[in-house]
Amino acid sequence: MIDERVAAVLERLEREDAEERERGVPPAERSRQVARTTGEFLFALAAAHRQVSVLEIGGSRGYSTIWLAAAARIGGGRVVSLEYDPRKLDARRRNVEEAGLAEVAELVDADAFEAIPKLDGPFDLCFLDAEKDDYERLFELARAKLRPGSVVVADNVISHQETLGAYSEARQADPTLVSVTLPLDRGLELSVVF
Repeated sequence: MIDERVAAVLERLEREDAEERERGVPPAERSRQVARTTGEFLFALAAAHRQVSVLEIGGSRGYSTIWLAAAARIGGGRVVSLEYDPRKLDARRRNVEEAGLAEVAELVDADAFEAIPKLDGPFDLCFLDAEKDDYERLFELARAKLRPGSVVVADNVISHQETLGAYSEARQADPTLVSVTLPLDRGLELSVVF
């Protein structure tokens, strides 16, 4: 369940994101967090499993990390969250700690291309929300760390169709996956790995 500490941090981050957008803060300087309904969807996916092991590629200031970690905590699971942007790292750590989820979420401050090969898997769920040009290579790296039946959720596949349309097409054409585009918020590509 979402306790009061988690809810308070999520609500504060939503207000901060809305204020930054209203002020016209450039996207690279904003939190670039997912919409609340995407957070709720990620929570539902992770909470449905006992001892779920989640890999998050692109944690920003921790909004999606908090959704995933709150869900993982229910069944005794864990989240490994990767973030590389130095402008986001301290805020992510503070937000996860304030939400009371530091014991569930391992925050890795490193480039995903370097970090993923060193991670101990396997993972059951991977949330991919990084630089759009990197999705294809990051998917392949993450896939090596997933167990059969794992799910990869890639964000922004509709809002960034020009960049990520090929990513979705490649997932849907792959006979070793079952993949579907969900028209939720900015668009999610949901892929089950076999």
